[in-house]
Amino acid sequence: MLSPESAATVRATLPVIAGAIQDITARFYDTMFADNPELLRDLFNRGNQANGEQRVALAGSIAAFATALVERPGELPGTMLSRIANKHASLGVTEEQYAVVHKYLFGAIGDVLGDAVTPEVAQAWDEVYWLMAETLIGLERDLYREAGRGWTRATVIERRDETADVVSFLLRPDVPMSFLPGQYVSVQVTLPDGARQIRQYSLSNAPERGDWRITVKRVRDEGAPEGEVSAWLHEHVRAGDVLAVSAPFGDLTLPEGDGPLLLASAGIGVTPILSMLDHLAATGSDRRVVVVHADRSPDAHVHREELADLVAALPGATLHRWYEDLPPAQVGDADHAADHVAAVGRADLSAIDLPGEVVACLCGPLPFMRAVRAQLVELGVPASGIHYEVFGPDLWIAAA
Repeated sequence: MLSPESAATVRATLPVIAGAIQDITARFYDTMFADNPELLRDLFNRGNQANGEQRVALAGSIAAFATALVERPGELPGTMLSRIANKHASLGVTEEQYAVVHKYLFGAIGDVLGDAVTPEVAQAWDEVYWLMAETLIGLERDLYREAGRGWTRATVIERRDETADVVSFLLRPDVPMSFLPGQYVSVQVTLPDGARQIRQYSLSNAPERGDWRITVKRVRDEGAPEGEVSAWLHEHVRAGDVLAVSAPFGDLTLPEGDGPLLLASAGIGVTPILSMLDHLAATGSDRRVVVVHADRSPDAHVHREELADLVAALPGATLHRWYEDLPPAQVGDADHAADHVAAVGRADLSAIDLPGEVVACLCGPLPFMRAVRAQLVELGVPASGIHYEVFGPDLWIAAA
């Protein structure tokens, strides 16, 4: 908890800091990377820096943490901190790097706010920073203790083109490691300019399969550079190649127990959901599972037949699909392996018979997850029972 004096100062200055936080984070990254170019080259995602998403996410997390400290003393935002800690662990973030961040962040605060940063203000926000940092360091220390840190080699056993923009790789790590359904691994590649960039990819099969599968969508954004790592993997990696991968991390995992589940995905967000379903099928589960997936079209739906097959293999599972672009001939057609029909448009949970006390896991684009979460809350599902995974910087926090 914050000291009473610091809590009062943070409460009084929070509107000013929050109002300038994106300018602060922009200045922070600019100065830190100017003095430490290796951090941008080998640790931070250059794409997310270029489009500004990482700056927005950092600003949102700082504001959310400070707000929680003054509005709910003694109650830290555990879900947010867990998500950040898992991402940091997958990157190999060290305790020493928190001191580097502190130096440039507080330098940026002084540069942006000037004389408004009195010694009392600086001390109060210093306390906020180190409360957040020490909490994350502790969480990351536990994650490293359980899963290990650093990089291991993984041989590509198989490469498969799933759709025009999606390829899957079956990996066999040199060091066998288990994982929880829904977790991800980091992949580090050396790009032509010598940068060692890192990206996270969900493991899209069950732990029981032994080998790991990652499913990689080639990032193509109109008006912006395409994804560096996804493009490199698509163009260069074949069976027999070796990749540098991390241990599995991530806190969106299959909820324990035998209670009912809603597994909702859109686009490439289906990958952690596939891992959960594959695990349920491999273990002979009869758990009640409602599976929802939304996509642009059947052709764009990666692992479409596999998803249907896994649902068909589970006696307690049902599948509901929506496609924004569905050919008229396919409207109302039943899937080859599951007793359901595809619908046109965006996911609509109002017509689905959701079981009571359902726990939901969501993964996909942010607008999809926000819409589904809003529908679930309206249907009476408590917020504590709704979990999600964001691919990339957590802009949900930033908009909260």
